[in-house]
Amino acid sequence: MPERLWYLKQSRLFEQLSEAELGLLESHARIREFRSREIVYSPLDRADSVFLVVAGRVRLLSVTAEGKEAVLALIEPGELFGELALVASGSREEHAESAGRSTVASLSRASLEDLMNRNGRLALGIWKFIGWQRQRIERRLRSLLFRTTRERVLFLLADLLEHYGRRDGGAAELAIRLSHQEIANLIGATRESVTLALGDLQNEGLVQLGRQRIRVTSITRLRDLAGLPPLSPSEAVESPSKRRSAGTVAVPPSSAPAPRVLGEAPP
Repeated sequence: MPERLWYLKQSRLFEQLSEAELGLLESHARIREFRSREIVYSPLDRADSVFLVVAGRVRLLSVTAEGKEAVLALIEPGELFGELALVASGSREEHAESAGRSTVASLSRASLEDLMNRNGRLALGIWKFIGWQRQRIERRLRSLLFRTTRERVLFLLADLLEHYGRRDGGAAELAIRLSHQEIANLIGATRESVTLALGDLQNEGLVQLGRQRIRVTSITRLRDLAGLPPLSPSEAVESPSKRRSAGTVAVPPSSAPAPRVLGEAPP
């Protein structure tokens, strides 16, 4: 496989594509690097592409008229966002911004739709992903209703550990780093109330806190306090794909050519 295609292989959705299919997708793709908190897209921007996080992290945000932010989702390396462009043409509905320095690939909607028409397995995978992503966001939004800050923190930790947990027996550590302010934005609370809630959970022995690091000493107890059912045996085993995508930084082959920048003409 040509080394210029390395970043497409970061996504589980594309790892089974043939070299020819990857080449078709890459020929209409562009890569751009973003500074911390730089906007990837905003509401009303034209939705004519789907994005893939190559390195770093992207946040999907809803911003009120007063400027208050609510984080809808955290997108990690190998994950897609802006995927609703495949469902309906028109404009974006949310904000997407980089969380720290990030590298993002923009994939043409037209080329991706063409590939989905040729490859039923890819089409099925993408539609399943869209459903999972919408369910994930709706689940998080429902958790904000009629809950105390403590309950929101418990639910968020349980949710994040499902996707980004490095498990060690019955305990687990988040594989992504989050500040108290980022957690507050995720649950619609203040930084001060999040700090108090985490401090109480640490005093109770449920969590261990480090610099932007959180370790949960008992997943079972956490899910019980959050009002969630225990994990099934299959869910309780961490998959290699989660370890690869969660919190990792994608590094291209040493001899790979420099990626193109959005708007730059192909060679």
